[in-house]
Amino acid sequence: MYSLKNKIAIVTGASRSTGIGTAICRELARAGADIFFTHWHAFDKSEGNGGELGWPEQLCCELESLGVRAGHMEADYANTDMPQMIMEQVEKKLGVPTILINNATYCAPSNYRTLDLRSLDQHYTINNQGTIILSLAFARRFESHYPSGTPGRIVYMVSKGDDPDNLAYIATKGALLGLIEPLSVGLAPLHITVNGIDPGPTDSGWMDETIKSFLQPMFPMGRIGVPEDAARAIRFLASDESQWITGQVIKSEGGFRGK
Repeated sequence: MYSLKNKIAIVTGASRSTGIGTAICRELARAGADIFFTHWHAFDKSEGNGGELGWPEQLCCELESLGVRAGHMEADYANTDMPQMIMEQVEKKLGVPTILINNATYCAPSNYRTLDLRSLDQHYTINNQGTIILSLAFARRFESHYPSGTPGRIVYMVSKGDDPDNLAYIATKGALLGLIEPLSVGLAPLHITVNGIDPGPTDSGWMDETIKSFLQPMFPMGRIGVPEDAARAIRFLASDESQWITGQVIKSEGGFRGK
């Protein structure tokens, strides 16, 4: 069901074993897609949830054991040439991709007292600039390589809410929410669908027991979201069966009642 055989997928931000990016890679590979993923160890080590040296190589081997081809690279969106470099490496390793999952993100606490230009710029560079330019590079390569009618997919991981301590993160994710519908119209003639997934609070390694205890009552299904929940929804959006769904933001958050 929802086969992705003969598809080539880019998944950004697959840096850690417990992350959403890793879960997406596994889910798409199980469906038959060849996977090229990006990661940025320097961020995970200094500002993220902790770096895992050797994880990209381990994940690559795991994906190949599922019978698909796999590749990966470090990707720092502070380098304005990075989107083009990613596309070149994917094409060199696997071919021209048909699926792009924009999962890489930057999030640091910021409220009206602490938010400054440097922090806002870091959020914008990763969550907006790098992500959007990569999407456009993907669409241009797709248009020049594939015949009319070939299905393509772009999926953004998005978020929204009223958290006053995450102003920069929510503002930059909000920009992606505003992009999805008009970009979907622009790319519809190419048969590239553009959608967003809002996974809600997801236990991807950043939650301690205090946070879990606070959040769990807000999930009517009785558990907190896990990376595989988002990955399964993305597998459907990446499939041919989702061709008539575009310009949408889909909540995959188990009825979360925290916003």
